[in-house]
Amino acid sequence: MNNKITIAIDGFSSTGKSTVAKQLAKYLGYVYVDTGAMYRAVAYYAMGNGFITKDYFDKKGLIDKLSDINIAFKFNEGLGFAEVYLNGVNVEKKIRTLEVSGFVSTVAAVSEVRHKLVEQQQQMGKDKGVVMDGRDIGTVVFPDAELKLFMTASAETRAQRRYKELIDRGDAVVYDEVLKNVQERDYIDTHREDSPLVKADDAIEVDNSNMSLEEQFNVILDLVNKVLNK
Repeated sequence: MNNKITIAIDGFSSTGKSTVAKQLAKYLGYVYVDTGAMYRAVAYYAMGNGFITKDYFDKKGLIDKLSDINIAFKFNEGLGFAEVYLNGVNVEKKIRTLEVSGFVSTVAAVSEVRHKLVEQQQQMGKDKGVVMDGRDIGTVVFPDAELKLFMTASAETRAQRRYKELIDRGDAVVYDEVLKNVQERDYIDTHREDSPLVKADDAIEVDNSNMSLEEQFNVILDLVNKVLNK
């Protein structure tokens, strides 16, 4: 496909951004970048190095160590998608826990963290042919993206999806805790000073509260094809 475009997918946590982004990238033969995983990796690093706990956040300490953090994506042929590596170590499963979810929005609100990762993200997508999902892709990372989507669903719907995902993975979680985490992340993401989560003026909103994964993919693929066929 010669007329490659940049597809920016933003939205609230647990709206299925990563799922549909992976599907699109695979279907189109594009590069997929999970920016949320990058912020999760930094949060995981901060946790492992004692920079953040439930009662404490050494923001300066984390900022001073940002140059020591190397995040990479390596494609796993067996799984069919790229896994996240932090300083050479596969942390794909470790960064997906509810504990990391509890800290990721706080870490992502740090301007220095955002600037470091946005630079990397822009470099990853400089040649187009990329599907990138996150919180500020259409507003900050790629404001000129040919297609911008904003994913949304009710907090309860998203919490139920996240709860099922964690339970299916074998994690011992309580639904009310998952819902609280979703609501807290929504608040932090939309109220942070640096690059808050907002719908870009030219983004198309997709409410998938009552959509199956197949329905969601077909709706979004139609939007992609409209841009590609212009």
